[in-house]
Amino acid sequence: MRWLTRGRGWRIAAAAAGLAVLAACDLPRGAAIQTEITRTPEGEEADFAVYRVTRDELAVFAEWPVVGDERPQSWVPRSGGALSPVIQPGDRVVITMWQSEDNSLLSVPTQKRVDIGEMVVSAGGTVFLPYVEEVRIAGMTPDAARRALQTALEQIVPTAQVQLGMVSGRQNSVDIVSGVRNPGSYPLPDRNTTVLSALTLAGGVAPELRNPQLRLIRGGDVYGTALTELYASPTLDTTLRGGDKLIVEADDRHFLALGATGREETVYFTREEISVLDATALMGGVNDARANLKGVLILRRYPATAVQPDPVGPSNAQVVFAVDLTTADGLFSAGAFPVRSGDVVLATESPITTIQTIFALVGTALRLSDQVAK
Repeated sequence: MRWLTRGRGWRIAAAAAGLAVLAACDLPRGAAIQTEITRTPEGEEADFAVYRVTRDELAVFAEWPVVGDERPQSWVPRSGGALSPVIQPGDRVVITMWQSEDNSLLSVPTQKRVDIGEMVVSAGGTVFLPYVEEVRIAGMTPDAARRALQTALEQIVPTAQVQLGMVSGRQNSVDIVSGVRNPGSYPLPDRNTTVLSALTLAGGVAPELRNPQLRLIRGGDVYGTALTELYASPTLDTTLRGGDKLIVEADDRHFLALGATGREETVYFTREEISVLDATALMGGVNDARANLKGVLILRRYPATAVQPDPVGPSNAQVVFAVDLTTADGLFSAGAFPVRSGDVVLATESPITTIQTIFALVGTALRLSDQVAK
């Protein structure tokens, strides 16, 4: 019995020596420890800056340049338009003339109706009428164009009455390119047709799109906003013009989740603003058994032009923001600090995890030793 006790004491001493050896080794881990990320080798100048995210610092960070968002930042506010369309070059008009006289230059005896036919409005904005020549109708409503044609025809048929039908051409249509159930070219019913009205004509936005983003191409300009912003503010539901192009696409902004998290992968934005707390939820939370809640890090790269002395801007192009999720200040700050597209959100591993791993290994060794001794 004394020998067994002495033998176990020897094994414990050996295990303790092994503990010291293991502590000096780099054990396999799932994530880095915070100090490994933020420390700088002795004698070397850090090529990154470290900032702790607190409520006192949030206002300072808010003044720094926004990075990682290459989307168009401007949008065209809504402007009212008339309920009637305006004829443009390329539109087609169908002209029918009615007369009360028995005959005229345009008809035969007893014929009261003359179908002049369908014509395309020329690049100069005119249509050709027999015996009248060119009549300009571009820029007019269909009713105003009808009156202009009737006035012109009265020179040869004093009792003429004109009926006009219109089919919209390219300059009175919008192209809805993608992101809807039925993409295509759609005539504008009137000058008060808005973005949401046009999307409805195209069958609505495809339901599988993540945080749909709108792009409006008008001439040489590109405007952008999120569909949720349009829903929230009716003044943003801008009136469309002929020739506009609408593109609806998924939000491609993303961050990279690493470390002691539920998911280690690229995570896409699901709404316009993502805070650190939102990002933590999107990446499946942090691992309760491994993560260091005092060491959630956001790694971000700023352009060289943004580097300025504190607190005007980041003091280095490479910045590490550290968040402590164990305090009220840290939690409130994490809920207000935005993650930017391209950021790396790293949940560092607790140093205690390494110690627990070592003790587990030593405990296993002791159990094996006892079995051998028996």
